[in-house]
Amino acid sequence: MLKFKKRIIFSGGSGRFGKVLQKTSFFKYKVFFPTRSELDITNIKSIQKYFKKIKPDIFVHMAALSRPMNIHDSQINKSINLNIIGTSNITCACYARKIKLIYFSTQYVYPGTKGNYKETDSLYPINNYAWSKLGGECAVQMYKNSLIIRLSMTEKPFLHKKAFADVKTNFIFHEDVVPILKKILNKKGIINVGGPTQTIFNFAIKNNPNVKKIFAKKINKKFPLNPFMNLQKLNKIIKQ
Repeated sequence: MLKFKKRIIFSGGSGRFGKVLQKTSFFKYKVFFPTRSELDITNIKSIQKYFKKIKPDIFVHMAALSRPMNIHDSQINKSINLNIIGTSNITCACYARKIKLIYFSTQYVYPGTKGNYKETDSLYPINNYAWSKLGGECAVQMYKNSLIIRLSMTEKPFLHKKAFADVKTNFIFHEDVVPILKKILNKKGIINVGGPTQTIFNFAIKNNPNVKKIFAKKINKKFPLNPFMNLQKLNKIIKQ
């Protein structure tokens, strides 16, 4: 009988990316996708109880409040509790048991003005959602046995009928993140993860020929036009 060498827990397994991961084989790893009733990230006792039961080696923290984006303005308490306090609870529990922690953050923690952001560049979130993710990062950064992944991923096919033709980003489909995640499971620090730099429209039209052009400058003058990241660190790892 094959003995699994490591155990991985994925929070947020019922989410869009989680559903993709549940169809994925992680070979020598034994994988767990707890429901909220099994693992409540806002309840430290729930986390401790689940960790004691599963005894994980790696915890991949994907559970977060994301859409609708305006909820981070209308219900900041919910955003804070899930994305900041929840992540802090997970970090403390991982620290107590020496569990490797991988945290899914966002490219929108960068200012989005000049583009080509490296992992060491200054941060300035563009909205409350990004602030909440950066709040989570603050806790994870304090724990050295961790990896922060900054990315911008989306469903396939591209769901929206319109896409910005003047916003450059590193959009990547969920399915394309999976092989990258396997490559970086044992890395630590911060890694930008994404696809080739291009406008959102150019990304979308390859998959959805009916998508229409719109322009962020006309709709929201404060919208960041260049949130795209520098992927040199990631590309070097992938080539190894």
